[in-house]
Formats: sequence, C-alpha cells, structure tokens
Amino acid sequence: MSMENKKLGFVILSFSIVATILAFGFLGVLGRQTTALQCYPTSECQRVESLLGLSHIAVGLISFIAALGVYLLFFSTSEEAILKRLEDEKNMKIGEDKFGLILKAMDENEQKVLKAIKEQSGITQSTLRYRTDLSKAKVSQILTDFEKKHLVKREAKGKTYSVYLTENF
Repeated sequence: MSMENKKLGFVILSFSIVATILAFGFLGVLGRQTTALQCYPTSECQRVESLLGLSHIAVGLISFIAALGVYLLFFSTSEEAILKRLEDEKNMKIGEDKFGLILKAMDENEQKVLKAIKEQSGITQSTLRYRTDLSKAKVSQILTDFEKKHLVKREAKGKTYSVYLTENF
C-alpha cells in the first residue's frame, strides 16, 4: 500500500507541476493582453480581469494538489502498517491475559518458576533454582509438570538444561 501511495503522490506532483507551468503561461498571456488593451473599463478588459481572478484561484488549487502529492510521496503512513501495529498490540495483550490466567491456576512455587522463565528465555535450571529459591528436585518436578502441559521445553546445555516457554505464549 505504501508503494501505491508513493506512485500516486508522484503522479499528482507531476500533474501539478505541468498544471503550474500552464497556469503561469496563461497568466503571462493575460498580463500581455492587459498591457496591450491598456485596460480601460471595456467589456474586453472586464473579461481579462475576470480570467485573471480565476487564474489566481486555479493557482491556489494547483498548489493544494501539489501539497497533496508531496504528502503522499513523502509523509503518508500506510494503513497496512497501522493495522499491523494494532494487530501486534492486540496479540500481545491477548498473550499477557492468557499468561495471567494460566498463573492464576498455579500454586505459588509454579508461578515463581513460570515468571522467571518468561523474564529470561533460555534460563538454565541451575539459575532458575537460585532465582526462585527452590530446591533442585522441586524445580525439576515443576518443569516436568510444565513439559507435560506443553508450557515449557527444555534443551540440554552442558550438565543442566535451558528452559524456554513454548509457542503457546
């Protein structure tokens, strides 16, 4: 969509440049006619004066069109980018709500472990023990339960494991 806006902006800007050249050419012709007629209050002079007034309005309109072209060419943000940002924010909010609901169904130790994993993806089991102030056996038991529920996954890392949240979050 952004590329289409840039193309449209370029077309509008090109059109307005051509229209400006034509308008100033027309103003020059009117100026020469005014000088040639020496503009006494005749019907011919009134016609030239009214065309001169209309040409000023045309220049204003062309300027507006040129400004629109410049805006579309350089400054417009596409609707797709705005919609994508809103969708990402909505998905993040849904993820936070889902995480909060899952935490409510857990006991205090399970909550500590899951929060620590969310704060530091890839946390090792040994670091997790120190962060949660739980025994090695308790952390291992909680992680095994979480794996059965498909909440986390463990990957071997030396003598310990790195723990990650699954795609459910």
